[in-house]
Amino acid sequence: MLTLNNVYTIGGNAPVSIGINKGKIVYTDRQLPGGQELFFNEALVIPGLINSHDHLDFNLFPQLGYQKYSSYKAWGDHIHTHYKKEIDAVLNIPPKLRIAWGIYKNLLCGVTTVVNHGERLNLQSPLISVIESGQSIHSVGFERRWMWRLNNPLKINTKAIIHAGEGTNAEALAEIRQLLQWNILKREIVVVHGVALPVSLARKFSALVWCPASNNFLLGQTARVSELKHHLPILFGTDSTLTGVWDIWQHIRHARQTGLLTDGELWNSLNTMPASAWQIDTGIIAQGYDADLIVVKRKTEDTHIQTALATTPEDILLVIHKGTIRLLDEMLYPQLTYIKQDGFSKIKIGRKYKYVAGDLPLLIEKISHYYPGAAFPVSAA
Repeated sequence: MLTLNNVYTIGGNAPVSIGINKGKIVYTDRQLPGGQELFFNEALVIPGLINSHDHLDFNLFPQLGYQKYSSYKAWGDHIHTHYKKEIDAVLNIPPKLRIAWGIYKNLLCGVTTVVNHGERLNLQSPLISVIESGQSIHSVGFERRWMWRLNNPLKINTKAIIHAGEGTNAEALAEIRQLLQWNILKREIVVVHGVALPVSLARKFSALVWCPASNNFLLGQTARVSELKHHLPILFGTDSTLTGVWDIWQHIRHARQTGLLTDGELWNSLNTMPASAWQIDTGIIAQGYDADLIVVKRKTEDTHIQTALATTPEDILLVIHKGTIRLLDEMLYPQLTYIKQDGFSKIKIGRKYKYVAGDLPLLIEKISHYYPGAAFPVSAA
């Protein structure tokens, strides 16, 4: 049993105690004796974030490109012509190390579930949940056999997840229409990016994964989610560091500045909406749900949802994945002194020190052996 004491929840007027046992939330309104207890002061507990689009093995790349492109195809042609050295340097790192960093990139920001787009990884006991239940099809433009994969009868009950409409030109809209035309088996399709997706075709898809920071970096434009949100679920994604910064909270603030979703809608795109779309028992702080939680500093002058959306990695005090502590701020160390001897490493993010599960400094050292130019937002403490 683990109890989080004196924490606020979004919408709550008074602090509560939240109990966790066997990976599940067992109560949210009282305190029971026994087990490990943590005490907080002016802290907000929120569901662990769900990042609905990432490429876990592509997060050691810097952002590549210096102009706005008409489509992902134009961008792809450009970077492979102008950044071959940078691309080869990252691809020289063994995939296992790149994937491990991709998981840490998400964990350090409080992401407890990430949807990986790409080849199935079949990871053993990752530090966060990696969803691979859907069928990843890269795109209409870059995957030659996409039509056959989409119409594989053995996958008829599996969601297809595909990049489509990632552009501002006529070809991007044509790509959306071609994808729907070839969906002969009428499968559920989750469309990623969908910048060219018109409202008239929105209901043909089961969800849209919105990656606004990535879209604006590449294209100078993003999907019309202010209109599309009335016709299909909007799920939030970051994509990889090829087209965006490592920190999902910066992506969230970028999205907030667009004004295309209300604060409530943006928040839901990170928890309840994707939890429903991916059919997982998280995204809500309630009895019986998975204990995927993060605790952040509470800013008393803001509403709780404003505090949540303004979070930075430095603000995160605790990350819990399925009831297991994965990261904690040094201020909690006196209450959890066993952490130092129990498979955690001490790191520094900005001005703050954290303890994180696993040997992150060793991972950084191994990656730097293959790629001395790799830049990390954390350092060993």
